[in-house]
Amino acid sequence: MHDTLPLLQPSDFPAINRRQLETLQINIGLKCNQACLHCHVNSNPYRKEKMDMETLALVLDFLQQGKVQTLDITGGAPELHPEFRSLVIRARNLRVHVIDRCNLTILEEPGHEDLADFLASQKVEVVASLPCYTQDNVDQQRGKGVFQASIRGLQKLNQLGYGDGNSGLVLSLAYNPLGPTLPGGQEELEIEYKKQLHENYGIAFDRLLTISNMPIKRFGSTLVSRRQFEPYMALLKNAHRAENLEQVMCRTMVSVDWQGYLYDCDFNQMLDLAMQGTEGGRLHLSDLRKKDIKDAPIAVRNHCYACTAGQGSSCAGALS
Repeated sequence: MHDTLPLLQPSDFPAINRRQLETLQINIGLKCNQACLHCHVNSNPYRKEKMDMETLALVLDFLQQGKVQTLDITGGAPELHPEFRSLVIRARNLRVHVIDRCNLTILEEPGHEDLADFLASQKVEVVASLPCYTQDNVDQQRGKGVFQASIRGLQKLNQLGYGDGNSGLVLSLAYNPLGPTLPGGQEELEIEYKKQLHENYGIAFDRLLTISNMPIKRFGSTLVSRRQFEPYMALLKNAHRAENLEQVMCRTMVSVDWQGYLYDCDFNQMLDLAMQGTEGGRLHLSDLRKKDIKDAPIAVRNHCYACTAGQGSSCAGALS
């Protein structure tokens, strides 16, 4: 595995600062039932790192303070954490909006056959990764058989009311390109996704989120091996749009790793670029209960250009 952090610094990315915190995104564990080529987390079925009970208690304590409106749960496959359902229930009891970053195939894993019903019962927003509406593309990126399993997962969610526009059960699909290119226009892609998935599989969903591939971890290492890292970085820099800086996700979100340490975003977490306290040292979730991070500087490196290139990219899709 090639380390891409040295290739991302020194950085000429513009300096930016945080705004009022709105979303707590937690990486609850790195274990996943898949090992996708584009994965910036390096998740796979053999990872064992997961958030412990003490850190989960800190998450709930922070939510109880009412400082954020949204809990965004990611991984790995977050649903593989043994406390996933308990966390969701307790967060929803606090009237916090919960997002589950779901890979869809988890819905067929042994012991998770009722997961879709659980998510619907708690009115959890599902953001499901589906990098294309064609089988060859998805299976090439995520593994043989993943596309058909994903289609069955989406159909199961549809049967429960997800994506119908009336039930309040929100279903978003996340798209990322197969290789070192920028995503196509989000609006145009959403139209095509909805057409293809409805005509071929009877599937409906609410919105498509287009996300740029980050030149870090597994994808970044692949770029280095194929001698595509520098051309991809040049593409991102040349497509930088300053107006996207106003809406990048790191301004209103904080990312928490499985040990409870804080990062400006999930990508910084994977590069180990932790948020720093005023007196030095990493900031922990336990610090956030008594510390206001509004206006704090955001740690930037050249991978940040992936968020501002073209139409922009974030966990919530295009920025413009």
